[in-house]
Amino acid sequence: MYFPYLRGKQFELLALREFANQNANNNTIIPIIEPVKDTFNSLRTAIEVMFTQGLKFALVLNPNDGDFKKSLKTYNILQEIPGLLEEENRNKWIPAFLYNDEQRIITTVNDNSLTNVMIIFKNSIDSSKESIFNFLSNPSIKYIVNGDANNRSVVRKLNLLRDKSIIRLDNCFNEQPRNVDYLEIDEESFSEEHLYYESDGYAGFSDYTTLPKDFIDGGMLPYAIAIHLTYKREEGEVYIKHFVSDTNFDQSNVQKKFFEAASKVKTFFENRDRTAAIDDLIKLVDDNKYPGLGVIKKLSIRSHIELINSLLN
Repeated sequence: MYFPYLRGKQFELLALREFANQNANNNTIIPIIEPVKDTFNSLRTAIEVMFTQGLKFALVLNPNDGDFKKSLKTYNILQEIPGLLEEENRNKWIPAFLYNDEQRIITTVNDNSLTNVMIIFKNSIDSSKESIFNFLSNPSIKYIVNGDANNRSVVRKLNLLRDKSIIRLDNCFNEQPRNVDYLEIDEESFSEEHLYYESDGYAGFSDYTTLPKDFIDGGMLPYAIAIHLTYKREEGEVYIKHFVSDTNFDQSNVQKKFFEAASKVKTFFENRDRTAAIDDLIKLVDDNKYPGLGVIKKLSIRSHIELINSLLN
């Protein structure tokens, strides 16, 4: 089972909507969505599509990035999206919480009769704190996302918990300071977890897809365009290849930069297996259409999810 970790920005949500529409009743992919915008229209629409198409998802109810990091207002996402608590929908999604205030989490769980809850540790877990593992033993908690999967002490203690589904979370994307820096990397190993997560004792695996772990809001016109696409090598390992524009001296003519990078995508995948998202990207090249930076990110995310879905099936 693959749990791609995404933020609730427009194009991440569009990637999920498109994947759901093209892969109805999928039982391999369960995206984890951490909202970062305090306007919920795009999230409501994505949830409606995922409900309709049978794509189960986990939704973080106590986000702390983006608008939620700088806002003094307290948001109740369950009130903002009331359909989540309708009886017919309760088994279609997973209530998720970033680990922080244990009592507040339990209060929210009890007040809303939530079950099969997910607790997320993005970073390290202090294996010396028995209180953490006592908290995780709560019968309402089913899923534990471990962002400290290389810490043997933590892994051993988590495995002692009964009736829990442990999911490893890895930061697979090797972020560079500037897009032009990817010219020096070309491609690199991304992940092998789809091959080994079950034999390692995990119920699933998670990563941040082709995005950096740390959330960055906003942006500006780039000097270079970099398109990041994962693909399967002959040994089964997933690699990521960086397709970078050539005219990277200033911020002018972003359309030209896109076609420089995307034409490299078309050449590389000419005789390789392609996801539907890569086909869509190549069609933009063939049709001479520049879609905007957000669509490029959307296609990169969707392609990675499609790739892992095909490998697991």
